[in-house]
Amino acid sequence: MNFNYILFFAVLISQSISSQEKRARDYGIEIGVMKTGKQNAITDVDGVKVGHTTLIDGDSIRTGVTAILPHAKNIFQLKIPAAIYIGNGFGKLAGYSQVKELGNIETPIILTNTLSVPKASDALITYTLNQPENNNVRSVNSVVGETNDGYLNDIQGRHVKEKHVLAAIKNASTSNVEEGNVGAGTGTVCFGFKGGIGTSSRMIPETLGGYTVGVLVQTNFGGVLQINGAPIAKELNSYPYKNEMEADGSCMIVVITDAPIGSRNLERMAKRAMLGLAKTGGIASNGSGDYVIALSTAKENLIDSKNDSAFYQPKELKNGKTTPLFMATIEATEEAIINSLFAAKDMTGRNNHTIKALPIADILDIMKKYNLIREE
Repeated sequence: MNFNYILFFAVLISQSISSQEKRARDYGIEIGVMKTGKQNAITDVDGVKVGHTTLIDGDSIRTGVTAILPHAKNIFQLKIPAAIYIGNGFGKLAGYSQVKELGNIETPIILTNTLSVPKASDALITYTLNQPENNNVRSVNSVVGETNDGYLNDIQGRHVKEKHVLAAIKNASTSNVEEGNVGAGTGTVCFGFKGGIGTSSRMIPETLGGYTVGVLVQTNFGGVLQINGAPIAKELNSYPYKNEMEADGSCMIVVITDAPIGSRNLERMAKRAMLGLAKTGGIASNGSGDYVIALSTAKENLIDSKNDSAFYQPKELKNGKTTPLFMATIEATEEAIINSLFAAKDMTGRNNHTIKALPIADILDIMKKYNLIREE
């Protein structure tokens, strides 16, 4: 089967099974108090693009790639202030040490499955070297995150190839971020239900700067599910160690803002994303790889390789002005995780394993019981 056919087949399937008609907010589940952006997605941050390649083939290939591009220009030549926070380090994130050391990112961010990190990293090198102005580049710090989709996917088959990564980058768009069973979220499991890709955003009031915070997640972790404070797992009698359900797994979280802050305060924002994960009931178990990548796309702070000045003179918010960004990060992370669950649908994969989607009707009944849903 040739690549074009597989990709076409994957797109058709992703359109039919990747998302439900409504997101959590459409049902009256309003998480937090801050306003969302127009799309309620990471792409509400100006210039940010997201692309997916979804691989669904036969009875055991259930995986893919998600690409996040912080801006549309040559990222290696116009680097982005960044930080990575490790909530729990049982994972294979590539590129961490240089981001920690230098405080910037020089490639798109790729999310995929655990055993495809090397291939995705190599693809990012290809992408970078093939860009104009990069013909003299001799070092590339590719940033690749992962979760393990091996329950539903033939992960040992290592079906993600360079062309799939490059396709996700090429197809990235500033609108219509697909959620659920798409891209890197195709084969993931969250709280015992079908997980996937989710996204959300928050707008800081103009009086506090008017900045935007966007979050995208790849959910594949366990815990005791809560939605907007409602004890969903307890009500459904489904939580770790109650029925031998595993709590292990991982969550990749990408946070992007247009606020002018550097790597130090980006790391502080990244830490708050873990609070958003905790509000959904995630417990960052022993076998969970929970990583947060945070970036600032503020144009005045991008690091221009063509600038011959010996000085980098960024404009940064004072520490005392960062609190709204922290709150926005928490709210957007929580909602992005919940959106990933609402968007996902039932999936059967490797060894005939089946993971059911979140039972929406039951969830809405529970939310109404606790008066945590807005009635029209």
